[in-house]
Amino acid sequence: MNQDYIQPNEWSIIEEGFDPKRVKSSESLFSIGNGAMGQRANFEENYSGKTFQGSYIAGVYYPDKTRVGWWKNGYPEYFAKVLNAPNWIGIDIKINDETLDLHTCKEVSKFKRELNMKEGWLARSFEAVLQNNIKISVHIKRFLSLELDEIGAIHYQIKPISGDATITFSPYLDASITNEDTNWADQFWDVLTIDQNKKQSFIVAKTMKTNFHTCTFMQSKVFVDGAEVLMDAANSSSEKTASSSYQQNIRKNQIFAIQKFGGYIVDRNHQKDALIEAAKEVLDKAVSFGFDSLLEMQKQSWAKIWEMADITITGDVKAQQGIRFNIFQLNQTYLGTDASLNIGPKGFTGEKYGGSTYWDTEAYCIPFYMATKDQSVARKLLEYRYKHLEKAIENAQKLGFKNGAALYPMVTMNGEECHNEWEITFEEIHRNGAIAFAIFNYHRYTNDYSYIPEKGLEVLIGIARFWHQRATFSSDKNKFVILGVTGPNEYENNVNNNFYTNYIAKWCINYALENIKIVKNDHISDYLRIKEKTAISDSELAAWKNVADLMYFPYSEKHQVYLQQDGFLDKELITVAALDKSQRPINQKWSWDRILRSPYIKQADTLQGFYFFEDDFSTEELARHFDFYEPFTVHESSLSPCVHSIQASKLNRMEQAYTFYLRTSRLDLDDYNHEVEEGLHITSMAGTWMSIVEGFGGMRIKNNMLSFEPKIPKQWNSYSFKVNFRNTIVKINVQQNGTHFTVDGNEEVTILVNEKPVKVTPNNLVTV
Repeated sequence: MNQDYIQPNEWSIIEEGFDPKRVKSSESLFSIGNGAMGQRANFEENYSGKTFQGSYIAGVYYPDKTRVGWWKNGYPEYFAKVLNAPNWIGIDIKINDETLDLHTCKEVSKFKRELNMKEGWLARSFEAVLQNNIKISVHIKRFLSLELDEIGAIHYQIKPISGDATITFSPYLDASITNEDTNWADQFWDVLTIDQNKKQSFIVAKTMKTNFHTCTFMQSKVFVDGAEVLMDAANSSSEKTASSSYQQNIRKNQIFAIQKFGGYIVDRNHQKDALIEAAKEVLDKAVSFGFDSLLEMQKQSWAKIWEMADITITGDVKAQQGIRFNIFQLNQTYLGTDASLNIGPKGFTGEKYGGSTYWDTEAYCIPFYMATKDQSVARKLLEYRYKHLEKAIENAQKLGFKNGAALYPMVTMNGEECHNEWEITFEEIHRNGAIAFAIFNYHRYTNDYSYIPEKGLEVLIGIARFWHQRATFSSDKNKFVILGVTGPNEYENNVNNNFYTNYIAKWCINYALENIKIVKNDHISDYLRIKEKTAISDSELAAWKNVADLMYFPYSEKHQVYLQQDGFLDKELITVAALDKSQRPINQKWSWDRILRSPYIKQADTLQGFYFFEDDFSTEELARHFDFYEPFTVHESSLSPCVHSIQASKLNRMEQAYTFYLRTSRLDLDDYNHEVEEGLHITSMAGTWMSIVEGFGGMRIKNNMLSFEPKIPKQWNSYSFKVNFRNTIVKINVQQNGTHFTVDGNEEVTILVNEKPVKVTPNNLVTV
């Protein structure tokens, strides 16, 4: 770990003491969101120290033109930027004409910041001595409403404690923001209108190129000792800002407070020419509820989420805090209410990576959303990819593929590839397999086959066509090979016959063939529609099968393992344990050339195949491959520790599984990869959930039934979780001396526990 200042707490993330060196890290860790928008935990008042200001609107992006030294044919023209949106949280504050700025204060004491995950709010408090020697006590609370997801609210109060003071609150909107990461320093926003009245302010702006129209808005109220003070604000504006000003003489120990309501209206949900009217409507609604009522609604909304999604751990506060932090951030990022949205790798916490969709969604996030929400949420994520199928076919066409072959993008906002690192964009093609695997995983878990004939089979056909065309027949090996790829281990580029890529290609083809047969037999009208649309033929299907049947997999007889790729054994096989700690992380200490020549693995690669397709391999084979590859794995991908934790649990190596669990659950809290100030690792947080549910809980689908093989780390007294399995809520409580099962509702369910059937009836506790 690289930091240890977050206080252990089961339900809150707490920081005590002000340290300017931690500001950017804390801005990430204390981020808030509601699925429609989000923001880093920037201070509301002015801060002149190092900070990363960030506010983001779901689905709003900018196509930043690709910048490379040498343009290669087929290169994506742009890299989609998650846009830093106009800032509505700002409140300039003056105490006797001195600006409140923690970076310039003479003294800051009793500083505390809390992200309350149970109730969904962010709070901060401190005492400060300004340059003019006025001492004040400050308390702030802020949240983004789940109930009214276009609105957020701030309560900011100041108490002068050294004497009387004249305090000025100047809440503002600022559209002069820029992104931290830009290729050409383009102007991303064009301000169209600034409108103000006695109570409200609005900035209507549009994004350049993509032409998303937004309205950023605010309305404020001020209070003295809890009683509202009715006063007209002194308004002012510039080309890109709008502000109001409220001034009051405050006696020593009186409390002057402002409540600010703000947010975004977007033309994704409203008419372009009616954004201000829509903003007025949501402001009127929010102000009529008031801060306290909105906060109470927020608590109730989060209570409903936690009722289903919570995982409880007793006996290990840091482990408990870690899993709740992960679950909380996942729900802040995506709630499944909008089928046009997806789960970005940084969510609303930063700008790195760009794009809103990676293969992380299908590989890691869908299981979480299937089990903790209604299955319709997971289906929306599948439909998101179906809507992008034509773009995936276009992506493949740009690279020379034909006949409806589909290559889903590594990174995308609208289905078009927008990632511009050659070795990732054009070589890391295994992401196609994750799209297909998610369809399989959804059907396996929900037993809802309807998606496949309605939409999913078209996706599977496009993917199978891609793999058929991407494979090359080797007359030397008398096998089909796949050349020039990057597997999940991005510390190996342009390799031949990556085991995971070849294996998932073979699986995708066979899975497509299997479902073509099922749909032809059981859903004839859908089959005829799809056959006409895709023009599949028996001869084409036979050619696919030939590729799958003759797929090549590199194997070492000496080590009795599949090789990560051709030539892996040519490397100097020095394990991670022999690396000097000063050389870690290697992605920040080594040249790329040195990394590529090393045996070091960024994340599960061959083992990713063993995770997805564990039924194809024996436990003994898993153990051999785990023992061979894990010692070379540096776990410098956020997606790495969770898979290894799950597999260590399956192998009953509980100490190792627990260590990996702590690393995945506290990856950001403890800043393992020394990069948390750039934002959180949202999509890997679903892997943390899996490391408990699939790892320690051993949850699988076997024989079309829910199956568990529960284990528990020695550090825990117990843990419990719920899963929504085919509209039946099953609760599992694992203790050191046994496991308890209950079901909600009126239907009994038969589950497998350690491979034996157990019947669980409503309102009855079953102990195994």
